[in-house]
Amino acid sequence: MSARSHSSDGRAIPFVAGAVAGIVTWLLGYAFTYVIVAPDVRESGLHRAVEAFDGEPATYEMVGWVFYNAHFVDTVFRNVPLVGSITTTYVGGEEGFTLLLHAVPAGLLFVAGLALATYRGVASVSDGALAGLATVPGYLLLSAAGAFLFEVTVGGASGAPDAVPAVVLAGLVFPAIFAGGGGAVAAVTADRDRRVSEEARS
Repeated sequence: MSARSHSSDGRAIPFVAGAVAGIVTWLLGYAFTYVIVAPDVRESGLHRAVEAFDGEPATYEMVGWVFYNAHFVDTVFRNVPLVGSITTTYVGGEEGFTLLLHAVPAGLLFVAGLALATYRGVASVSDGALAGLATVPGYLLLSAAGAFLFEVTVGGASGAPDAVPAVVLAGLVFPAIFAGGGGAVAAVTADRDRRVSEEARS
């Protein structure tokens, strides 16, 4: 009995390639976000305060907050003196980073789904979507880990991506919608190209 799962046209769903693609896509998304926002993060008042009190820079963690904000996941601050717990986002608003940052994870996931479905040579929209969905395990793994890796603690106060939305929105919803959508588009495009080719031969 085979342990491999197959789509409706008999082609194996690319679990391994999909998991790798999910991990690579997540890392690329963070890297692009880092390049875009890290200089401003280093110069921000909050970063300077964290560095002054903690003695260590927190650039990579705070860029992580922005990366999660690009997935519509808020940053949560807990046990802040005189304030308590608050949530915020650094994407959008008058002083936030550009809303175009939302396009970084969405666009990369769409391309990943497109590439996986093209690689598998899918024959239907459902198979294309399934190929794109294969990115979910890898993307989910790093999204869950990042929620803890990007925590900054100073004294008794802490800041980190909101854990549950980090898993649900960033880890599940984003790859399902955008990578799955990319896979479906790849199937539609491949079907159209096949029809054009058949018409040209007839």
